Amino acid sequence: MLPHLERALLAGHDLVLLGERGQGKTRLIRTITRLLDEWTPVVDGCEINDHPYVPVCVRCVKLAAERGEDLEIAWKHRDDRYGEKLATPDTSVGDLIGDVDPIKIAEGRTLGDPETVHYGLVPRTNRGVFSVNELPDLAERIQVSLLNVLEERDIQVRGYNLRLPLDLLLIASANPEDYTNRGRIITPLKDRFGAEIRTHYPLTLEDELDLIRQEAWLNWRGLDPDGVAGEPAGLSAELPEHLVETIARFTRLVRESTAVDSRSGVSARFAIAAAESAAASAVRRAALTGEERPVTRVCDLPGIVPTLRGKVEFEVSEEGREVEVLAHLLRRATAETFRGTLGGMDLSALLDKFAEGVQIESGELTPATELLHKIGPVNGLSKIMSAVGMGEGDESPGHAAAALEFALEGLYLMRRLSKDEVDGGAVYRT
Repeated sequence: MLPHLERALLAGHDLVLLGERGQGKTRLIRTITRLLDEWTPVVDGCEINDHPYVPVCVRCVKLAAERGEDLEIAWKHRDDRYGEKLATPDTSVGDLIGDVDPIKIAEGRTLGDPETVHYGLVPRTNRGVFSVNELPDLAERIQVSLLNVLEERDIQVRGYNLRLPLDLLLIASANPEDYTNRGRIITPLKDRFGAEIRTHYPLTLEDELDLIRQEAWLNWRGLDPDGVAGEPAGLSAELPEHLVETIARFTRLVRESTAVDSRSGVSARFAIAAAESAAASAVRRAALTGEERPVTRVCDLPGIVPTLRGKVEFEVSEEGREVEVLAHLLRRATAETFRGTLGGMDLSALLDKFAEGVQIESGELTPATELLHKIGPVNGLSKIMSAVGMGEGDESPGHAAAALEFALEGLYLMRRLSKDEVDGGAVYRT
């Protein structure tokens, strides 16, 4: 989609970003302001950011005529040249375009004076970027108010003979599902947008991994002892690379599943929430057991399934089986990650631990040191840790337990071990 977006911007077209939920449409719109000059001059005190050389509002035209080169200016940062409105059903024409200001009328000005107009969000973003999110949710009679803005580049406020040639880029976002479920974009308005661009979810597993690493908030933050907000406080848990990959594969499998309504999509927030919830499970274990350096393990993944159920719209035929479907896809994702990391490795040293009917119990409240004690020394542990992406510095008991438990789960999924589900955990055996 990026080449289409670049062409639309170079052409100066207003545009619609059309795509399922959680595809980063709003995030993308907000980054467009980075293409603007960092600072730009405006007439000081102007509500619509008039250019000092070419003012358009009545007030600034008068000031420019009176003061000439002595006209006072201010400098506006590009971050302040962005406006945004969520298209809720209660949005009015006054909110977007403007209305008569009764306070200015009460001050003694006549009703026909253009200076009695209170400008809406669109003209106040003049010489900037304005975004209308979820455009189909905007009532059709309100969408009509944007027709002149997009084509004639002016605004109309009640009965005023007011023409303001606006200089702005208007971008709207919409979900295809909205056209049938909640509303629609009226045909004349669609015709006035210069481009309609379809967005999409990450195309590759690597992109999905990058997204989770960038967006997931894995450290619990609150107040430090001095009361400064935003500094690390309390506990934080590390999320190893093999679990990030498992979550990314899980997300992609859910999107591709026939049990899921493809029209609604599976938001990128699904993967982000999964990563954060898994890390939070490790933090909870550390808080309850006294673990000093918690590392997220495979046992922390099943607990995220019930909380993620609400982020996915299932087909009607799958009603009542939502958790079962997600749990199955999570096991598939774990198996795929195991095959990609440890599938070709000799794990006989770990399998030998189960000789003579030995069982190893693990769970979300089993500390890493206790799990390692149950398993005992394993030849080739460093190779297992290296294969799952643990490098120099990842030598704590938490990292070792995370690598070994992932190997145990993979051996179970490859049918080389058996596993009995117990409350909050599992027992591995031959």
